[in-house]
Amino acid sequence: MQEPLNSSDPSPVHNRREAIKQVAGVAAGLGISSLLGNPSFAAMESASNRIVEENKKTGTSDWQLKKPEIDPATRYRSPFIEGYCSHASIRAGETLEVMVSANPVSAVSLELYRLGYYGGTGARWIETLNCEEVKTESLPEAGENRVMVCQWPVAFRWTIPTDALSGVYLGKLTNQKSGHDSYVIFIVRDDRQADFVFQCSDHTWQAYNRWPSQFSLYDDGVNQWYWGGKSEVSFLRPYGKYCQIFDAPLSIGSGEFLLWEFPFAYWMESLGYDVTYVSNTDTHSDPSSLLRCRGWLSIGHDEYWTIEMFRNAQAAVQHGVSLGFFSGNAVCGRVIWNDKLKSLRRVGVFGPPDGTTDFVEMDSLEHTKPYANELMGAHSTGPVTGGADWVCSLEDHWIYAKTGMKNGDRISGVIGWEWHGDPAPIPGLQVVATGPTQSAPDKPNGGQYTATVYPGPKNNFVFNAATIWWADGLSAPPGYVRPKVYTEPKGPDARIQQMTRNVLDRMLGKS
Repeated sequence: MQEPLNSSDPSPVHNRREAIKQVAGVAAGLGISSLLGNPSFAAMESASNRIVEENKKTGTSDWQLKKPEIDPATRYRSPFIEGYCSHASIRAGETLEVMVSANPVSAVSLELYRLGYYGGTGARWIETLNCEEVKTESLPEAGENRVMVCQWPVAFRWTIPTDALSGVYLGKLTNQKSGHDSYVIFIVRDDRQADFVFQCSDHTWQAYNRWPSQFSLYDDGVNQWYWGGKSEVSFLRPYGKYCQIFDAPLSIGSGEFLLWEFPFAYWMESLGYDVTYVSNTDTHSDPSSLLRCRGWLSIGHDEYWTIEMFRNAQAAVQHGVSLGFFSGNAVCGRVIWNDKLKSLRRVGVFGPPDGTTDFVEMDSLEHTKPYANELMGAHSTGPVTGGADWVCSLEDHWIYAKTGMKNGDRISGVIGWEWHGDPAPIPGLQVVATGPTQSAPDKPNGGQYTATVYPGPKNNFVFNAATIWWADGLSAPPGYVRPKVYTEPKGPDARIQQMTRNVLDRMLGKS
């Protein structure tokens, strides 16, 4: 394996004009269209920010796994090398602890990377730590509500550099004896004012984490797709292999970030947008985190929220922050947070009784207001799952500026695999795209998705894309796997990119 590049090496790019040419050339081969022709990227020449400077640094593709392996007996874990972090979100200057188990017992390396654009490589190497011996740790006993909480010894401690930029960081663990590798993942957050706050959907990553075998929020010991209140999940355990839609062993240990969220972050950083990153837990515990930006973003599969998150997001809208829900099935399950166990338990639904039809166990949970469409404009309804084309329904809306789209025009496969409908009676709300959903090509399933925009009180707004797969239309980073179920998105699309720029730039007051 190539040695990691030294993060202190000077970038070969000596000025901003060369940086633009270099990034645009790489982007042309990655499906990121019209970089030089849009105001956001051109603004890089006149308004530097930390994201622009960071992405000038030398990147590497060595962050990708080379020898992941899943234990067939459990179907989800990699006992050969696996670990978890002391923090889902951590600030510069604080110390991260990483707990690791190795089988066979071995020396283990931990390579640390910040994910971003970096000339198309996707990450920058930060540092490599080594531990001479990591033992094989035992599995924990299941606690109340089947919660699995590991108490493994610390293998690595890393004090986050004081100049570390907020972002999503991967730790690549390698068993030096067997060569097996897997990830740990964490977010470095800050408190600075930024144009955009990108919220990672890690409550949902953890809800679907079946590590070590059938111990997700969806397992009650009997059913593998359970939707009641008898299960609990803790962040104090490794992430197992992703368990939905497709087989993704190359992402093991990283939750769902590489699948649904990374294409959005990669694209944003390629264009030089000033973005900072947080966890769901930050939205839960730190209301001020939402107020330090002009645009706050939910990406991908953002299903599980606490009532505190909901109220904090509502308050941000009243404060004048614009919200962008580039996500599907978002704000659906209401959970409570246990700080002692760093765990989540499902207690309710952010929607009306009988609003969804997929899970009988939903009837055992509270369906009390607020409903998710009061915040997002639309929410999970009907069969919840399914797919559809994006169909323009309001061609004169500002979201379609410079796209050339007219009413009835389609973008194939953008809606999926879970979506939003049932628009709320919010004054000024507009449906910008809508259509029937399907369970397979030409097989309608009775659903109707609605992508919406509604105005806030201070010249701000809330956008709802009504799909998990929006980011597929923005970029295809290294290692990205395109989903296919119910329908299939087609990858980077100039119209999706332009609509996203329209949303983000309007949040900045540029349009």
